[in-house]
Amino acid sequence: MTYEEKMRRFNQDRFGIYVHFGLYSLLGRGEWTMYSERIPAAEYAKLADKFQPHANCAREWVEAAVAAGAKYMVLTTRHHEGFCLFDSAYSDYTSAKLGCKRDIVREYVDAARAAGLRVGLYYSLLDWRFPGYFEPEKYPESKAALIKQIFGQVRELMTNYGKIDILEYDGGWDAKLCKDRAQWAEFWNAVELNKMVRSLQPDIIINDRSGADEDIETPEQVVRAGVQRMTESCMCIGDSCAWGYTRFNPNWKSPEQLLQHLVMAAQLGGNYLLNIGPCPDGSIRNEELERLQAVGRWLKDNHEAIYGSESCELIGASQPGCVDLNLQGPWTRKGNIGYWCIFRWPGKTAAAVRVGVPIKKVALLATGQEYPFTWDPCDGKLTIFDLPELPPDPLASVLKVEFEDIPKRMTETDLAAWLKLD
Repeated sequence: MTYEEKMRRFNQDRFGIYVHFGLYSLLGRGEWTMYSERIPAAEYAKLADKFQPHANCAREWVEAAVAAGAKYMVLTTRHHEGFCLFDSAYSDYTSAKLGCKRDIVREYVDAARAAGLRVGLYYSLLDWRFPGYFEPEKYPESKAALIKQIFGQVRELMTNYGKIDILEYDGGWDAKLCKDRAQWAEFWNAVELNKMVRSLQPDIIINDRSGADEDIETPEQVVRAGVQRMTESCMCIGDSCAWGYTRFNPNWKSPEQLLQHLVMAAQLGGNYLLNIGPCPDGSIRNEELERLQAVGRWLKDNHEAIYGSESCELIGASQPGCVDLNLQGPWTRKGNIGYWCIFRWPGKTAAAVRVGVPIKKVALLATGQEYPFTWDPCDGKLTIFDLPELPPDPLASVLKVEFEDIPKRMTETDLAAWLKLD
């Protein structure tokens, strides 16, 4: 598989589900609790005996991802706390040796593959249990042990679980937050680490959080275009500080908000990775399930606008840096087909401006119902008539617009011309 083919396949998937699960889930205060509350490693490690996720938790996560319409998943195999959800020769601090005495990564990988989902693994480079991470000059032997653990465990993950599609690093920053990305990469020996990964998994996609420039950028809690490479926007359903289970989480995003983020990612040519934080027993709470299922129901009727779509330059409400906002919603496209994803339904008439290519047909994507329209080749205004007064879809209605060529934005040589001044 060529690099272009690999990236095209990943981009066509468009939508994935993130799963944050670990010892922190037992505390219910988020995945940073050990550090933010400065819980000593020995005291924190006592949680491992209480780690008893139910037998079918991984299958439940996969079923939720399928119901949401996701095409791939990413599981936290080990977060910053250092507790592994897989069996490792480099640590006894694992779910395979403590607590439930099960390889949760194996259960997840098997369930995801059985459901036809691509498999992603998250791995934190930092481990709060190692003083050599915080003070490498003061504790050089600890730093060396940390690096040895990383190379050994990443090799295990890339060797013991069959084909892995995505590797998502985290924790690549230095403890004092004073160094640049090149120094991060040097600290972790990231170039050699990723060379090893690619020798074991030639078709894998790797994010850039080790400090080394790899395949994708993974910004958190924001949807944006890539700066140097393709973007996968990672986002929580609830508060931005709560990737792992947080018992009291008051700010759940609505299905409409989640869909707007997904469509925005598609409009900008990127992917959307939506997180769930299972409960201590591994189950998914209703607030998350209901939202995932709502997104999945919408995708059943409107998937054509998302999977395999391309960036579209027509004016949309979510396009960053563009003054000409269309308040109804953004566009995606496939070839000469444009998909106008309307979140704020305009009523019986809808108008789009600066459309630079003639239109052949307009229809509602979910039903195929066609609507009359006019298009002015002078100013590029598209007007669609006889639409329903109320939105056909309560979340977002998609108009499928067939153009004579790839839809492009019309250039305005006179920004005041639309006023039709004499």
